[in-house]
Amino acid sequence: MENNTYSPSLKPIDMLEKEIGYIFKNKEYIQTALTHSSFSNENKHKDKKAVDNERLEFLGDSVLSIITSEYLFSLNSSFNEGDLTKTRAAVVCENSLYEIAGKISLGDYILLGRGEVLTHGRGRKSIVADAFEALLAALYLDGGMETVKKFLLPFIVEATEQTMKTGNGDYKSTLQRIVQQTPEEILEYKQISESGPPHDRRFTFQVYLNSNLLGEGSGRSKRAAEQEAAKEALKLLGEDV
Repeated sequence: MENNTYSPSLKPIDMLEKEIGYIFKNKEYIQTALTHSSFSNENKHKDKKAVDNERLEFLGDSVLSIITSEYLFSLNSSFNEGDLTKTRAAVVCENSLYEIAGKISLGDYILLGRGEVLTHGRGRKSIVADAFEALLAALYLDGGMETVKKFLLPFIVEATEQTMKTGNGDYKSTLQRIVQQTPEEILEYKQISESGPPHDRRFTFQVYLNSNLLGEGSGRSKRAAEQEAAKEALKLLGEDV
């Protein structure tokens, strides 16, 4: 029998600490990192400590960027600025962060409001990816940069290797090169929807080849949505992505 009882999180924080191999000295950092704005808004009148993770997400984004940039810079001296930028963008994109967060089941620990729980917010890429960035900030504030590196680098190395295999994750360029082999082919991207609040917009695009639908994708920017649509198109064409 399905359990419909509402629970803001599915697992206790100490299980996550075991998962990431770090025990927080200041538990407020990790508590805040795991608090989504939906939970905070529902509980502010009950608990003054119900601060959401948006500020930590801001800091975590920078921590993620510097660690990834430093690793890529040291990896290959032949990479120019464009190569480094493209690779970093692919490694730290929402989809990549969502996949990494899934390896520690991060969604199970996030405190969500009732509405988000009922609409399967634990599986929403934006919520999980943002919480992962907030977790990095919490690790940085509590344990310093080396603590974050110890946890994060193995994931970054793996994501970078995968990105290299797929041409820096630039699926649009890969699809374009394939299509251009036949000059008369026409490739077109069409936006089919836009939703969500201003701070968390979601775009959905479809890609067509000679008016035939090849793929559809969604993302927090138009570019990200087009990339996802191109990725699905490549899969349909039998490409290894």
